[in-house]
Amino acid sequence: MKPSIPRVLSALSFFLSLVVATAPSALVAAEKESKPMKDAKAPKVVKKYASVTIDGKKIDYTATTSRLVLKTDDGKARASIFYVAYTRNDIEDMGKRPVMFAFNGGPGSSAVWLHLGALGPRILETSPDGTKPIKPPVTVGENAHSILDVADLVFIDPVSTGYSRAEDKKAQFHGVSEDIQSVGDFIRRWVTENKRWASPKYLLGESYGGVRASGLSNELQSRFGMDLNGVVLLSSLMDFRTLRPSEGNDLSYIGFLPAFTAVAHHHGKLKGDRDALVKRAREYASGAYASALLKGYTLSEAERKEVAAELSALTGLPANLILRTDLRIQPSYFRKELLRSEGIVLGRFDARTAWAEADRAGSYPRYDPSYAVAKGAFSTAMLSYLADGLGWVEERPYEILTSVGPWNWGAKNSIVNTSPRLATAMRDNPHLKVLVQCGHTDLATPPGGILHSLAHMNLPEAQRKNITVKWYDAGHMFYLNQPDLIKMRKDLVEFIGSDD
Repeated sequence: MKPSIPRVLSALSFFLSLVVATAPSALVAAEKESKPMKDAKAPKVVKKYASVTIDGKKIDYTATTSRLVLKTDDGKARASIFYVAYTRNDIEDMGKRPVMFAFNGGPGSSAVWLHLGALGPRILETSPDGTKPIKPPVTVGENAHSILDVADLVFIDPVSTGYSRAEDKKAQFHGVSEDIQSVGDFIRRWVTENKRWASPKYLLGESYGGVRASGLSNELQSRFGMDLNGVVLLSSLMDFRTLRPSEGNDLSYIGFLPAFTAVAHHHGKLKGDRDALVKRAREYASGAYASALLKGYTLSEAERKEVAAELSALTGLPANLILRTDLRIQPSYFRKELLRSEGIVLGRFDARTAWAEADRAGSYPRYDPSYAVAKGAFSTAMLSYLADGLGWVEERPYEILTSVGPWNWGAKNSIVNTSPRLATAMRDNPHLKVLVQCGHTDLATPPGGILHSLAHMNLPEAQRKNITVKWYDAGHMFYLNQPDLIKMRKDLVEFIGSDD
């Protein structure tokens, strides 16, 4: 993922979209639908009523599918943002009912991955560990691990993703700040129109969604006075230095090392207790390894060999290969080399996924098997669910994952880092909690990156106690692994419930 930021991002978008077919009988059409929009055949608002069993209890809910039109101060349409909202029906006081706004990353990804993969009341049924391809036709079923029992859910497709589109071609939405502002405006409008200002509010962003969520935490509070209760950073990043190395910047090599250790252990290249090995890798990465990289070409040959030997013990790669990389192991190189002798390439989003490599002679992987596992299944599922389950059909394509370049990064001589915005939000709102969810085998946005950002946030000590880190066995979309999905629900319910 070292090429260019745009490629990093379109890959990161990974991270995350698509869903499956649901039996039409699972959802009951609303008694009344509003008039269609002028620019689309689909109704402006479609409501469906359904139920799902969560934690042994039947939850009746309303699914609302619609667009919210962002406008200028003079009332001119700027963009229409597509969303699906799930609200529980048996709530007497909505002011006490939490609501979570969820989105994926990219930039350029719709919210399909979180929607049908983890949080929503309907879920794509994957293989038990999430590493096996799903034989078509794919199906969706009830999600017994949804958090709809404890919080309402709003899945947002940012401009140019899903069915969201810019109405004013001159308006700018493709950029770090522009994206944060448009999604922030959507949240403000949705909260206002649905009378939810009194509700506890949460953001959940996956992958690049962490950049968006950390920026939104400050945007919503400073611009609109909307204090948040919590921010969830799922397989996220805030600082692109942790992903993009350059001459003089070795931070990403330090951040990736513990993930390499976890992956090597999973594939049997390292023996012993995984957590102890990962802890050793983390300490070595921030200690002796960081010091060695900091020396650059002043590092002695004896020191180089010593570092290569320790890296070999922590990655399963031969020391001579590590010396050849100048002690700087690219994630794509690691994915290609770890099981090269077996003709197998590892996944980027989830390095537990290991498939046969077509080009055995190449230096880098030709494809990502973990992406192949998810892309087709989620795409088919989402389009089927939109039509058959939610009753929303359009002629134009639903953009699961699309290019949104050129993306405005905000400055020509700096790297995007939104962690100061989150730090400001936490300082100004001492009650704001942050839950960080990390997958051990994530080689797209490895945990070392977000942990570095958290460790360097300028926060009062009291606010540091508001940050919680939870770990999962799988990778970027760890929720595709059934045990991790169960744990994810438990952690989210606990996180939301800690406000009570």
